[in-house]
Amino acid sequence: MKNTALTKTHEALGAKMVPFAGYNMPVQYEGVNIEHQTVRQGVGVFDVSHMGEFLIEGDQALNLIQKVSSNDASKLTIGKAQYSCLPNDHGGIVDDLIIYKIKDETYLLVVNASNIEKDWNWILSKNDVGAEMKNLSEDYSLLAIQGPKAIEAMQSLTSHDLAAIKFYNFVVGDFAGIENVIISATGYTGSGGFEIYCKNTEVKQVWDNVFKAGADYGIKPIGLAARDTLRLEMGYCLYGNDIDDTTSPIEAGLSWITKFTKDFTNSEALKAEKERGSERKLIAFELDERGIPRHDYDIVDANGNKIGVVTSGTMSPSLGKGIGLGYVPTVFADVNSKIYIQIRKKAIPATVVKLPFYK
Repeated sequence: MKNTALTKTHEALGAKMVPFAGYNMPVQYEGVNIEHQTVRQGVGVFDVSHMGEFLIEGDQALNLIQKVSSNDASKLTIGKAQYSCLPNDHGGIVDDLIIYKIKDETYLLVVNASNIEKDWNWILSKNDVGAEMKNLSEDYSLLAIQGPKAIEAMQSLTSHDLAAIKFYNFVVGDFAGIENVIISATGYTGSGGFEIYCKNTEVKQVWDNVFKAGADYGIKPIGLAARDTLRLEMGYCLYGNDIDDTTSPIEAGLSWITKFTKDFTNSEALKAEKERGSERKLIAFELDERGIPRHDYDIVDANGNKIGVVTSGTMSPSLGKGIGLGYVPTVFADVNSKIYIQIRKKAIPATVVKLPFYK
């Protein structure tokens, strides 16, 4: 089990620690619902230092990124970030990721913790153009400071105007007394805020100063369980649940990051799938009655025939009802379609809805 640079800090705060993607991570502190509402209404801090960071550099950096990623990275300018995915050779997804253009010929790729080695090997296997690759995952920490009060609470820690950093833009500058920190207006919660990238040796200072600056705003540490309920309310995909090596970006609703203005891994097959239509689609649903849909519960039709499975599900803290995602045949995927979730011996009626759940 690996630790982040802040593991002892989380333990001292009384966090419940669990193994996650090979790391010892805080799953919750005072309770999922309380932590969830802290982020929706105020400001909370996640330690997500288990995420992976790759630096791709040199005059062939963009060529390599364009080849392995589905989105069009040529549209990136310095200070902009882009959500994308790494398609595999047979219609599925190696991982989803964020690509940052740090400077000309220098890009930072941020990948999921559970896929660091897999992603590195995959990109390396496609690097026949000689782009320079560095795996920085073991040296860097990542804090997600999320919530509607994040800008106000954190402004005293930097000379940069946080309110001026647009969504999916970033600056490299001073933060919490440290230089050359990436301050990125990204996150996985749908409630605004920033993600802060710094070295492992610097993150304790950043953490301490963040909590001092946020004290008057009710800032709290937040665990991975609330991160999951927050992202699900927005309908954001979780790798390993909603997308994986067997799901195509088209059926997963990720056509918007799949750009056929260029060639990339398996682009011809994905283009053909988009043109003919997918046989199944990732849908969002809300339960019509009380119940909690869970990962791997069966989705059935009115006659009790299995038509799919729940990929992510929870009791939404914001909405007070059961919500979930899952793949079903396209014929069941229209908004307002009726489906049923098999919860133990009962088929609970549910309605297909448009994302996000939380508006």
